[in-house]
Amino acid sequence: MRTLTYFVATTIDGFCCGPDGSFDFFPFEPDTQELVSNRFPETLPAAVRAMLGIDDAENQQYDAILQGKGSYQIALDEGVTSPYPHAKQYVFSTSLAADLDPAVTVVGTDPCDYVRGLKQEPGLGLCLLGGPGIAGVLLPEIDELMIKRYPIIAGHGKPLFATGFDPQGFTRAWSHSFDSGADYTLFRRVGQG
Repeated sequence: MRTLTYFVATTIDGFCCGPDGSFDFFPFEPDTQELVSNRFPETLPAAVRAMLGIDDAENQQYDAILQGKGSYQIALDEGVTSPYPHAKQYVFSTSLAADLDPAVTVVGTDPCDYVRGLKQEPGLGLCLLGGPGIAGVLLPEIDELMIKRYPIIAGHGKPLFATGFDPQGFTRAWSHSFDSGADYTLFRRVGQG
């Protein structure tokens, strides 16, 4: 069965973006850039892959990118309807048109039910790049968290999950610290893997 991994950047004080949804304050230093380019190239949008010269990099961990409307809107605002053409793309929204791009599946039904179905299909893992809203909705289906923590204090912003108080256990499966001060840690839901 496939796993769903929430792949998200965070500040030291636990915010994945600013109050307005901005995330351009997160650094992309050469050391983190190298790891992501080599180990998780599918998590980079096509424009960034082109800039890094890894357009044809094969997917390593995930072959499907999941997003909420807020995350996807960032690409739409740039005139891009298929930001991750190297993977299957799913956007959870009840307000977006289903035919925005033939390479993007807009899902207007229950996200948890839909993800449970995707988990049964063959393939690599599923990667959630959406924001805290869709992450909160999909929390029951999230098997792993790839937390990319950067040495930044935001003071205010949106937390990793927009959900009520509901403690859930995860264990550390892998971790890497960078000279730039960032650390990436993969957590797995307790009782899995």
